[in-house]
Amino acid sequence: MEFSELLETRRSIRAYKPDMAIAKEDIEKILSAAQKAPSWKNSQTGRYYVVTSPEKLAEVKEKCLPDRNRANCANAPVLIVTAFERNCSGFKSDGTPENELGDKWGAYDLGLQNQNLVLAARELGLDTLIMGIRDEKQLRTVLDIPETQDVAAVISLGYRDIDPEAPKRKPLDEIAKFL
Repeated sequence: MEFSELLETRRSIRAYKPDMAIAKEDIEKILSAAQKAPSWKNSQTGRYYVVTSPEKLAEVKEKCLPDRNRANCANAPVLIVTAFERNCSGFKSDGTPENELGDKWGAYDLGLQNQNLVLAARELGLDTLIMGIRDEKQLRTVLDIPETQDVAAVISLGYRDIDPEAPKRKPLDEIAKFL
């Protein structure tokens, strides 16, 4: 699939086809694509918690997601919780921030990785929904996520059961300033 087609066909999918498993090899390809994103001084602080077992999927959906997001990913066969190691990206070796953003660089780097993830999924014919409304404390408990990491999102992964239209985008003159 051409890159422009990936951009045009990627959507936030809120309905997945039931009973359609995803091969572990495909999940590994998607995570490898995420890992290839640039990061601050190649710090590679992104971390992924991949939930595939039916029991753990049910537990994460029930305990860690609000009703709306639980419904949005009801049939998703995979959930990927994304996090990043705190105090690494954007910091000097002595632990002081390199600029005013500090740990926001870790979030920025993870965002780059997550973009690669969703585009790689689309290239394989899969779709995603990035969910930022989740119970971080429950995710830590259920998935044993260490306190040294900031939890960012839960990404559902599966085969779309809907084909939504692309949302409208702002015109370039509203978002870009040419100097």
